[in-house]
This record gives sequence, structure tokens and C-alpha cells, in this order.
Amino acid sequence: MVRRSIVAGCGSYLPERIVTNDELAKKIDTSHDWIVQRTGIHSRHIAADGQKTSDLALAASQDALQDAGIGAEDIDMIVLATATPDETFPSTATTVQAALGMTRGAAFDVQAVCSGFVYATNVADNFIRLGQADNVLVIGAETFSRILDWNDRTTCVLFGDGAGAVVLQGQDGDGSSTDRGILSNCLHSDGQHHDLLYVDGGPSSTQSVGFLRMEGPEVFKHAVRNLASVCSEALDAAGLAADDINWLVPHQANQRIISTTARKLKMSEDKIVMTVDHHANTSAASIPLALTEAVRDGRVTAGDVVVLEAMGGGFTWGASVIRW
Repeated sequence: MVRRSIVAGCGSYLPERIVTNDELAKKIDTSHDWIVQRTGIHSRHIAADGQKTSDLALAASQDALQDAGIGAEDIDMIVLATATPDETFPSTATTVQAALGMTRGAAFDVQAVCSGFVYATNVADNFIRLGQADNVLVIGAETFSRILDWNDRTTCVLFGDGAGAVVLQGQDGDGSSTDRGILSNCLHSDGQHHDLLYVDGGPSSTQSVGFLRMEGPEVFKHAVRNLASVCSEALDAAGLAADDINWLVPHQANQRIISTTARKLKMSEDKIVMTVDHHANTSAASIPLALTEAVRDGRVTAGDVVVLEAMGGGFTWGASVIRW
């Protein structure tokens, strides 16, 4: 028998405020058509004044716990992926832990930017496989609106705020690719590409938060190559092929990146869960937000092979293969 991590429940939360492209066009030199043509984005959600990353994460967590049919007292661990924490320390995960009323186990943050949820899922899966946890709450939550230069039209139109979460539970399988649960994870990073996507601030460098900076065309090239490669690697590790994928749930960075990656995998776009048009890029929150939407509307069903993939600043990238 092999211990697997199954997805027992999922949840999401989006701030109430929706900002359209036309609204942005009133403030900066851009247009709805310009944004849609280059990114596929029509609108994004923006956190309210005073609304923190932990607030979004808590709402998504409560939704996931309800979906899984368990309470906070059943959770052994929280792994929260974010690049926009409430504070330098303590971790945003411990803030969520306290708000849930969870007084046992462990809670900590993972920082891999847009790949954060895939990284956090891998970390949680390892704890479950080793028998060190039975129920793990994995969260991706971001308030990227707090680190955007709203005068930079090349970046501020791309991002939004939100949170998504899943509950992973340990369950025995026979070790084959027909098992339910996470079948494989693959993670990579290459720190040489720092200057292509980063935030120009931090406690030990500028003593300030800073703003997001990006070389879009270069990021695009690396993303397409790395994402197609890591998806194939994860499928090989799971003993599956691209033809076995029922649903690709990618990081929602840019519609062109997602579509080009799918073509490299020789996948039909009918098998892609796409939410970038109404969520924009929510960094570590984008995959669990898209996944929850696809589960709730009935697209993802029992037995489906679901592939998660993402690339973010660092560069970091990774993929997970899950049988639902």
C-alpha cells in the first residue's frame, strides 16, 4: 500500500470590488482592447482598504473546510503560499490558524510567488506521505494590488487579489496511476533570472515594500518552455501521458502563455480551466481559485486526471498530477 494525498475539499474567496479594464483606462494610458489582446484579462478583484491577505485566506479556508465536511480541530497543519504576507513576521498562516481557532499542529508560509500553491501542495503531500499529518489545509492567498505601481501600465493591468484553498487528506492506495490523489510533483527554480520578475523592495534591502517589476517578453519565453517541460516531467513520474489529462489547471498569468503551453503539450483548449479573463493574475491564489471554480461547476469529476502547473518569479516553476 502507498499513502496518497487526496483532495477532500476546496474553497475560494474573491474581494467584492471588481475593477474592469475600462475603469483602469480612465487612470492610465491603456484600453480594454489593448489589455484583452495581450493578456485575455477583462477584469480583476481588488481587496478593500484594510482587507488583508489573511482575511482572504481565512474566508477561502472556511469554504474549503465546509466542502470537506471537517472542522478546524481536524486540521494537523496549514501551509499557506503567499508573496504578499500581512507582515514580515509572523507568518500569515499562523494568523489564519488563530482565526480558525486551531490550537494544535503547525502553520507556516511558503514563498515561491506564482508557483507558491504548487510548492505548498508538494510540501503538504510530503508530510502526509510520511505519516506526519492526516489533514493539511493548503492555501494560496494574495493581495498583489498592494505591490503594484499603478502608473506602470505594463504590470498593473495584469494582477488581482484573491484566495483559494484545498484540504488534503491521507488515504491508502495501491501505488499505481489509478490511485485517487496526488500522483506526482515536480519542482524547479533558477535564481539567475531574478531581474526579469521581482519586487524592488524588502526589509533587508530597502526597508520598504517596493513595487513589482517585470520584463514581460522574456518572462513569456521562459514560461512557455518551462511549463511544457515540467508538465511532461510530472506526467512521466506519474506513469501517464498528455493524452491522459482530463483537465489542465494552469497558473492564470496570461491567456497567450496558457494557450501556447497547451499547444506544446498537444492538448485541446477545451481541456483547460481558464479564469484569467475575470480573475487576472492572482499569483499563488490563481490555481486553487480556478480549481474550485471547475469543481463547483461540475467540470472536474471523480476519476479525472488533473494537472496543476505554474511559473513565478525567482524563477520558480512546478507541476502536480492529481487523480480526482
